[in-house]
Amino acid sequence: MNEELLKKLDLDYLLVNCTNEYLVEYPALSENARYTLTGFSGSTGDALITEDNIYLFVDGRYHTQADMEARPEVTVVKLGLGERQDDEIKKLINPDKVLGVVAKKVSQKRLEGFSGFKIKLLDKDPVNDFTEPHVEPHVKAMCPIEFTPEEPVFITNLEEVSYLTGMRDFSRDCSSKIWAKLYINGSERRLFTDNKDCEKFLRNFGGKLVIDKASINAYDYALIKNPVSKPSEIKFMKAVKTDGEIEAYKAAFARTDKAVKAIREYIESNDNLSEFDIATRLREEFVKYGAKSLSFNSIIAINQNSALAHYAKNAKDVVLTEGSLVLIDCGAYYESGLATDITRVFVKGKPSDLQRKVYTTVLKAFLNAFNSKFRTGFEYDRLAHSILDDKIEGFNFGHGLGHGIGINVHEAPPALNQTEIAHTVIQDNMTFTIEPGLYNPEHFGVRLENSCYMKDGKIHSFVKMGYEGKLIDYDLLSEQEKEWLKGFEIL
Repeated sequence: MNEELLKKLDLDYLLVNCTNEYLVEYPALSENARYTLTGFSGSTGDALITEDNIYLFVDGRYHTQADMEARPEVTVVKLGLGERQDDEIKKLINPDKVLGVVAKKVSQKRLEGFSGFKIKLLDKDPVNDFTEPHVEPHVKAMCPIEFTPEEPVFITNLEEVSYLTGMRDFSRDCSSKIWAKLYINGSERRLFTDNKDCEKFLRNFGGKLVIDKASINAYDYALIKNPVSKPSEIKFMKAVKTDGEIEAYKAAFARTDKAVKAIREYIESNDNLSEFDIATRLREEFVKYGAKSLSFNSIIAINQNSALAHYAKNAKDVVLTEGSLVLIDCGAYYESGLATDITRVFVKGKPSDLQRKVYTTVLKAFLNAFNSKFRTGFEYDRLAHSILDDKIEGFNFGHGLGHGIGINVHEAPPALNQTEIAHTVIQDNMTFTIEPGLYNPEHFGVRLENSCYMKDGKIHSFVKMGYEGKLIDYDLLSEQEKEWLKGFEIL
């Protein structure tokens, strides 16, 4: 099949992306060509078709999940911390042979990263040419942000468009952003919700047009006659929340806390609950407390499934029994259209010594990061890894410490990991998660996530939902850590 497809397209290799033409993080699986090809449902990671193989590239969050989901003919390439997907792809392709890339599903910046390789741009995706039908959005207007660039600018990042226009669209689950592109020239603003209209505009536009190569797809970029490439200043603007957004977040998390506390009570008072039962009830609790939609499909992971950092099945046949551990990672959108995000771990009945040891060790990492005063997310991440790496045999911390939050549940800056953008200074009113974790596929995983904000150089938690007292081994905590823990509710 691989050889036939490549021959038909006159290619030696084909890059198969997980995103759509808006380059969004969480496209529906129906428009995810990588999922169609490999069967892997994770939110990130592309595939490469060669003449005799299919390679799937996944980071540490998805190593075990990819092994479980990927089809037998797929070779899983497991990226370590700091390893970049495209660097590994380049190792597998001959620069003298032709790599096919779908122009609408790759950013111009990423495409230019393959300079020196023979690239053939494809207008259509040969694996999955799904195009979402045009639907008029159900839009709620918030306060638009004043932004008057010196030159005409074309904005394609959906969070930035939503931020500047003040518009929120709750017609799609797990999203509040409007699906549109935006042209700004002085006081003139032109919003494109139909890609055909947008293409016509770009083809006919004759002057210079400022774009961000990191967010515009290669297809749109090629239509612009005089592109001026500049890194987006908007992503840094929206990273620093207004005081109004901070207050809106506080209100949103107050309701999120209630939903999570209600699901804990549901687990405590009922037997034989499946992951599916808990996920269904959790959605009902979010709606009860005013959620417009979820921030993302909730992760309900029992026992070994909790070792999959982004587990997504919520199975009907995986049931809580005495001693079972359950990890719940969830969030919702409310009127402001800002995504909440929280992770808690509960146990049914009496916990084991190992469960308490792992939980408490992860809690130690959270407390130390939360109470430290660093300038950058890079430093916070390094601290957490120094506490968790190689501390409990068989348990690994295979992801970054946290991410920015806003209109999208994952935003950057800020970032608490080892990437370049994690060197950005965390300013007052920046919002982000702190979510250390330890995972062992043979046992379970524990992740504890609070969404936070910086104020007066100190981290504050939006999340007030407490920690599970029966999972805390106080003998493993220092006196300072015990003192820090007094600032949080113990359930």
